[in-house]
Amino acid sequence: MKNPKKNSEGQTRRDFIKNAAIASSFFIVPRHVLGGVGFTSPSDQLNLAAIGAGGKGASDIRNASVNGRERVVALCDVDFSGSAKASVERFPDAKLYADFRKMLDTEKDIDAVTISTPDHVHGPAAKYAMERGKHVYVQKPMTHNIKEARMLTEMARSQKVVTQMGNQGGSNPLLNLVQEWIDKDRIGKISKVEVWTNRPVWPQGGPFPKPAPSEKPSALDWDLWLGPAPEIPYTPGLAPFSWRGWWNYGTGALGDVGCHLIDIPFRTLGLHYPTDAECSVGSVYSQMWTPDFHPDGCPASSFISLNFAATPKSKSPINMTWSDGGIRPAHPDIIPADHDIGGANSANGVLIIGEKGIISTNINDSSPLMPKLYLNDGTQEFGPQTEPNDEPEYGHQRLWVDACKAGYGSSEHKGLTSSFDYAGPMTETVLMGNLAIRSYMLRKENARGQMEFYGRKKLLWDGDNLRITNFEDANQFVTRTYRPGWEM
Repeated sequence: MKNPKKNSEGQTRRDFIKNAAIASSFFIVPRHVLGGVGFTSPSDQLNLAAIGAGGKGASDIRNASVNGRERVVALCDVDFSGSAKASVERFPDAKLYADFRKMLDTEKDIDAVTISTPDHVHGPAAKYAMERGKHVYVQKPMTHNIKEARMLTEMARSQKVVTQMGNQGGSNPLLNLVQEWIDKDRIGKISKVEVWTNRPVWPQGGPFPKPAPSEKPSALDWDLWLGPAPEIPYTPGLAPFSWRGWWNYGTGALGDVGCHLIDIPFRTLGLHYPTDAECSVGSVYSQMWTPDFHPDGCPASSFISLNFAATPKSKSPINMTWSDGGIRPAHPDIIPADHDIGGANSANGVLIIGEKGIISTNINDSSPLMPKLYLNDGTQEFGPQTEPNDEPEYGHQRLWVDACKAGYGSSEHKGLTSSFDYAGPMTETVLMGNLAIRSYMLRKENARGQMEFYGRKKLLWDGDNLRITNFEDANQFVTRTYRPGWEM
């Protein structure tokens, strides 16, 4: 790791920031009097940079800047002609880069970065930044595969950097209501959780789009967009958004919203790694009797089952099911038929099912959480249907910035809701569903000359050692092959 830039007294700039509050107590005239209410001295500002400045990256770096309280010194994007233009206009003094590696090696005073790229670049970008002592905020899912999540979790501890994953609903204070219902045993012994989503809402389940090199936008650095993925000619229909449905770049419906939805039971029930996983996927038939086969992409719909051992909060083993593609669970009898389950129109949601009742919630992103309690005796308790949100995304980025300034191990750091200590194991759980899907699609020719799907079984998971113990071929999906120069 390269040493941070030193000032003339040998003190790092980050040490100066952390010590500023102590030093300021010796001033006779308070700083806020000298600079006005809300004034932040330049020496107390965090130097921020964005890796991925458009789309979600634009709001991530904007929120992390806390209305200009912090200094944005650099922006990195592979195409500044699109939605990243908004970040350039908002931060006109920021230096612009296409390659995050060059940015991090050139701008020595960067303290922290937001990473809001396609999923396949999350791991390499976060690793490169943390190796250089930078604090990192990484969009969900934290990584593209399970091994990367474990690696980054361990690296954050060894490098002593402050981390946060971008599942902003984890900072929603209404989660405390769900936690209270569980902690007070309102629904009794819990053994079942059902999670579902209407995603994908992008093209998914069909053939991979055809290359068209002549159509590449002139401003797009295609090689850098591919990053660790295999080199292919420019292909329309991937950048800037529809990459989500292809395994080389995205993580499907699970990667898009699993870290919002599964977060709710994982957090409130104190779950850890699942003990096993199995799945089924929806088939699409373009011809009679022969289902379409597109193993390079995520399916149009899937159903996942994960089992978890008992924890101090759950007190019993938990079976969690996930369904996507618009498939949702049956409406429980104790919930009135004219009530939505989960969120509006029952499109996304979580049901936590106990022996005495059910907790129903919406997706936990920036949508209203809508927590509802239904008991077998007819009792119903509802949280607010609309939420007062005094700052963007429940202050998820601002809380991370405050923790960066307070330092690794501070109370602010320990109070983060999705530091990698939590987000790593939760992301591994989400990505176990994708491992099951990809194993389900494995096939080979049998002795009769027919294609046989040989991975359609319950997969037993050794979470501590990152291995499927009963089907070796599934372990190829714990990690991936990296293009030279992008290895993890």
